[in-house]
Amino acid sequence: MTRVRTIDEAAREGARRRVDGLAKPLGSLGRLEELAVWLAGVQGTAEPRAPRDVSVVVFAGDHGVTSDSSVSAYPRAVTAAMVREFLRGGAAVNVLSGAHGARVRVVDIAVDDDLADTPAEVRRHKVRRTSGPIHREDALAPGEVEAALAAGRAVADEEIDAGADLLVPGDMGIGNTTVAATLVGAVLGLDADNVVGRGTGVDDETWRVKRDVVAAALERARPHRADAVGLLRTVGSADLAAATGFLVRAAERGVPVLLDGVVSGACALLAEQLAPGAVAWWYAGHRSTEPAHRLALEALDLLPLLDLELRLGEASGALAALPLLRTAPLLLAGMTTLDSVTLPEPESV
Repeated sequence: MTRVRTIDEAAREGARRRVDGLAKPLGSLGRLEELAVWLAGVQGTAEPRAPRDVSVVVFAGDHGVTSDSSVSAYPRAVTAAMVREFLRGGAAVNVLSGAHGARVRVVDIAVDDDLADTPAEVRRHKVRRTSGPIHREDALAPGEVEAALAAGRAVADEEIDAGADLLVPGDMGIGNTTVAATLVGAVLGLDADNVVGRGTGVDDETWRVKRDVVAAALERARPHRADAVGLLRTVGSADLAAATGFLVRAAERGVPVLLDGVVSGACALLAEQLAPGAVAWWYAGHRSTEPAHRLALEALDLLPLLDLELRLGEASGALAALPLLRTAPLLLAGMTTLDSVTLPEPESV
């Protein structure tokens, strides 16, 4: 179990007083007020600023559940193809990052492809090719969970040391919603029917196969419910383990995170197990259509900024919410206070 930095409560209180004193009815800016106060706490100042250096890291990996089970509407080769597309700049994450001034990095943790045609930086933290089929065998071999967690921590350090003041985890991997649903179900003690969604948009028959896979995996996960490392080893994957380490390290370093969809939600549940209190450093960018995502956010007591029925991943939902994160502190800094507003003199009787 690791220790995380403490949120600056004095800064939060100072920002709250400022928000309440602005020239507006109390609470009339709704969630934007809470967002500004959260930024004050994680930035350690009662005068928070809009994040300037936003780093999006897409953790990519394949999953053994796709090797002999139809749990996705797409073949696993799409994972490697999309990694190459991220590098070319044509994916949704590239478009949204470019629009909002964020930088994108893709990290191959467990893609079932050598990706020899990609830059060495993409492959430097690779743990293995794909992960085991979690409904039949362990996802990772002894030591690989630790290696993946360490990879995620190292990537967080690299981005923070490069100046990032906001981190955004993204994901790419056919079959990853099956793994995420299993992890959420395992942590929260739920059965497959509660957590399995449509993922890439599967039909009813494929959904039933996916549910059965998750049900079998949940049986295997049962002894490890309170053991994040055990869950990642038995029913997780290398890419989700790396994202979990990424979230933990951000909280240790005191850098805020804007979470994306069901994959980052599952990783957040595990990261909070590994580092109690880390959740204070995260804000939920959106709520996806996946039922496991809603359940994870509720368990973490995180209220999402957006609910646009997104289910793409890649950090797309978090990036769609980024402008709101930047808007909140601008209001705090730019608005006048109520006590400085000049009111008209009362009419004489």
